[in-house]
Amino acid sequence: MKVDILTLFPGICGAPLNESMMKRAQEKGIVDVHIHNLRDWTTDKHHVVDDVPFGGGQGMVMKPEPIFAAVEDLQQTSNLKAQTSKVILMSPAGRRLDQQLATKLSQESHLIIVCGHYEGVDQRVIERLVDLEISIGDYVLTNGAIAAAVLVDAIVRLLPGALGHEQS
Repeated sequence: MKVDILTLFPGICGAPLNESMMKRAQEKGIVDVHIHNLRDWTTDKHHVVDDVPFGGGQGMVMKPEPIFAAVEDLQQTSNLKAQTSKVILMSPAGRRLDQQLATKLSQESHLIIVCGHYEGVDQRVIERLVDLEISIGDYVLTNGAIAAAVLVDAIVRLLPGALGHEQS
């Protein structure tokens, strides 16, 4: 399984995904996790990733262009076909993560996880790109990177060989 995480804060989800069971699963080649800074796909000199919402509204949202560019790039550079990539948005409005959903996602070959921030992402990203929105609970977090780390941990522990004992 390959997992690409798009975030404005790579360090937040990097630590938990490079320790313990997650580290061993990566070393065994069971999962290949890459954390990407979404600012790497901006085109302006200041690496701006936020803008006012398309169609109006309060607050700032993540611009669609860097997200579209990042997902397209990750799909093209992956050894897997773009059609096999599932794009997930970490969002408080999403489907609640449970064991059944984690089990279903553990069957996928490539996950691209977009971590929300600000008031969320531009609606065009949800309409044109996202396959599934996921929430880890009814509470507010600093950003989607923390939720992405929880999601990846829940999925990877279900992969054959990731744990010492299958019943763990």
